[in-house]
Amino acid sequence: MEEGYYVQLGEHHHDEDPIPASLLVSLYLGHFLARWGARMWEFSVGLYMIKFWPDSLLMAAAYGVVESATTTFFGPLVGQWLDNSTYPKVLRIWLLTQNFSFIVAGITVVGLLIYPDLRVTNVTAFTLLVVLINLSGAIAVLSTLAGTILIEREWVVVISEGHPSDLLTKMNSRIRRIDLVSKLFAPVVSGFIISFVSLIASAASLAIWNVVSVFLQYWLLNSVYKGIPALTERNRKRGLKGTVLNDQEQGPSTSRDPSRQIQNLDDRSEDFSSGNTMVEKFVKRVSDNSFIHAWQVYFRQDVVLPGLALALLYFTVLSFGTLMTATLEWDGIPAYIIGTGRGISAIVGISATFLYPSMENRISTLRTGLWSIWSQWTCLLVCVGSIWVKNPTTSAYVLMAGVAASRLGLWVFDLAVIQQMQDQVSESDRAVVGGVQNSIQSFWDLMTYIMGLIISNPQDFWKLVIMSFGLVTVAVIMYSVHIYRVRKHLFHFEKLIVLFHRSI
Repeated sequence: MEEGYYVQLGEHHHDEDPIPASLLVSLYLGHFLARWGARMWEFSVGLYMIKFWPDSLLMAAAYGVVESATTTFFGPLVGQWLDNSTYPKVLRIWLLTQNFSFIVAGITVVGLLIYPDLRVTNVTAFTLLVVLINLSGAIAVLSTLAGTILIEREWVVVISEGHPSDLLTKMNSRIRRIDLVSKLFAPVVSGFIISFVSLIASAASLAIWNVVSVFLQYWLLNSVYKGIPALTERNRKRGLKGTVLNDQEQGPSTSRDPSRQIQNLDDRSEDFSSGNTMVEKFVKRVSDNSFIHAWQVYFRQDVVLPGLALALLYFTVLSFGTLMTATLEWDGIPAYIIGTGRGISAIVGISATFLYPSMENRISTLRTGLWSIWSQWTCLLVCVGSIWVKNPTTSAYVLMAGVAASRLGLWVFDLAVIQQMQDQVSESDRAVVGGVQNSIQSFWDLMTYIMGLIISNPQDFWKLVIMSFGLVTVAVIMYSVHIYRVRKHLFHFEKLIVLFHRSI
């Protein structure tokens, strides 16, 4: 057998067989193909929307509201559905709905761009097509969420179990690196197509990409599932769990047990005689609701503060997202420059995936998170400073520079929180917690777009910048409080004093 065929896991003893490197390559490549389509749409949709409705952030913000609200309200249910479904079922539904949604969205955008006067000549048709774009985007983001939970919160953890602990850290970093690589190149490619060909060509290429790649994505990821015994074994246990749950739901059926029917009638007569019992039953029914139960599970976790701190970072226009992209376009910054800026931002983020394993190994996951979030906060001071730059073009470049620099701290912090959740959340709660976490993140993302609807004039973008920086500050404080609660201190001041004396 060739030496490169298996992943070398070091000299440590482990219970599992070595993982074939070809299967890990298939996992990473399948994840990359899925993320590429999502990143193309994520970058381009803001440019499409400001083209449909020039001189306003209204449509871009409205799309963001629909997308974020969908994840906010349905994210926990996606997590619970995934927790109760088999891996092959999740894989099929995820890839089919995500790619089909992007195909529909791309074709619809092409139609609106071909007929730009539709907003005036046929308001009904224009409205219906815009609604279709929003619905397609909402469905795509939900299916993408299912895929994210499946790969990042489930498969990576299952595959690394029984192996040295650094394997999970390395796989997390590689998965995040793949996401950031697609975030680097997809906007650059889309930006060049938009700038040097047309918006229509970019929308058409999005649809074609998803038509071509969906089959390859499924083949790659399905081969990973079939080729790694740990995944098939875990899937078998999930199937047994679903069978047990179904039996438990059918077990209390009164149609099967006459004696239980009589007992239930007696119980009901007692219930109706007591108002308190009715209230208790109502409270129990609410608490047993799957949506409420998911939130209860989340808030029982020890990592709730880091999770909430990470979620707060999603209330931001200080990223190359829809609102900032639309504003830069309004400022006259060419699309290929915006795409290149976003690419540079992604390069900085990619460097975080190389830095994180080293930091985590040297100073622990908790302290890595502390240093990284404070680093992000410091870099965002540059974005705040751009507000007072008089020249609009220079101000835009200063803003982009601050955002790009802050990505190093952001993505290191993201990896630190994810690993804390992987380490401290039990297997039975992992998918549910992941769904709720994404729901909270989408809620704050939703708040960003709602503020974009309220402050829709690009000239007032500075107000959104101030709000975003304020929420990052709150996140820094929350995570610092968590660190203090766990470690009883934030920094080793005595070590800093020693270093100071040595420097003297």
